[in-house]
Amino acid sequence: MSDILVWLEQQSGAVAPVSWEVLSAARNVAGQLGVGVVAAAFGPGAQQIAQPAIERGADTVFVCEDDSLSVYRAEPFADLLSKLARDHGVKAIMAGATSAGRDVLALAAVDLDAGLIPDCTALTVADGKLKATRPVYAGKLISHLTCDSEPVLMSLRSRAFAASEPDVSRSGNVVKVDPATNADAIRVQVLGLEAAAGEVSLTDAAIIVSGGRGVNGPEGFEPVRVLASAVGGALGASRAAVDAGWIPYAHQVGQTGKTVSPDLYIACGISGAIQHLAGMRTSKVIVAINKDAEAPIFKLAQYGIVGDLFKIVPALSAEFEKRLK
Repeated sequence: MSDILVWLEQQSGAVAPVSWEVLSAARNVAGQLGVGVVAAAFGPGAQQIAQPAIERGADTVFVCEDDSLSVYRAEPFADLLSKLARDHGVKAIMAGATSAGRDVLALAAVDLDAGLIPDCTALTVADGKLKATRPVYAGKLISHLTCDSEPVLMSLRSRAFAASEPDVSRSGNVVKVDPATNADAIRVQVLGLEAAAGEVSLTDAAIIVSGGRGVNGPEGFEPVRVLASAVGGALGASRAAVDAGWIPYAHQVGQTGKTVSPDLYIACGISGAIQHLAGMRTSKVIVAINKDAEAPIFKLAQYGIVGDLFKIVPALSAEFEKRLK
């Protein structure tokens, strides 16, 4: 019986939140298909997340803590994921639609000569097959896809699926595996890592406050930053603001930046270009603040405020700070 294989993205025992969401989604459709769920975790810390993975839905967890997997590199990770898929004849392979998740699934799909469905926002089962939903054409259309061959590889968009609560009564197996690639044969070498400090991850954030061309310069992001801090959110930006050099690319939301699905998205001085909407249209609640009443962003937003953001945003910050103390 073919299982669903989930790659758990982790670093030193810290699991990417989207991986728990993927595991929950896999558990849900596996129940409908009558199959099991197996998970794979690579690198130092993999062993310590095995039991949490079982509690969240995995029946078996494959772990490999070999030194060659101490940092993410696409080649050895994809080789081991492909080997596990071949050895166990899995029905599907799933991972979060992060940079690493997209990377490793693309290589594994080539290794396995298999179909790949990226950036899924919903999963269902029809006629015994997995059916994925994903946005296309900058989110203007929704596509429903199935794959005739197995395994099918799927990356799942962050915050599109709910992570289930751990069930401590669940039991399962933990299996140690060896790496699939000799360390000397890995062509990419990591010379060092530099962690970004003090910022909330855009892809994981429940609240995002973004600024656009309407902030009028780098100093214009300060009230937007204050509002983001007041509501405990992440700071985002439109491509226009990034291209103007007002804020680093790491904050860019849109087709060529981060694709996000927060519970609340506050757009300050963003007109609503197609490129930007493609990255945030799946937000649950969108609030737009813009002095142009005809700005396209108002067509997508559930709530809109027409006016000067330099008056409105500080007023909102002051009110949130009072109410959220």
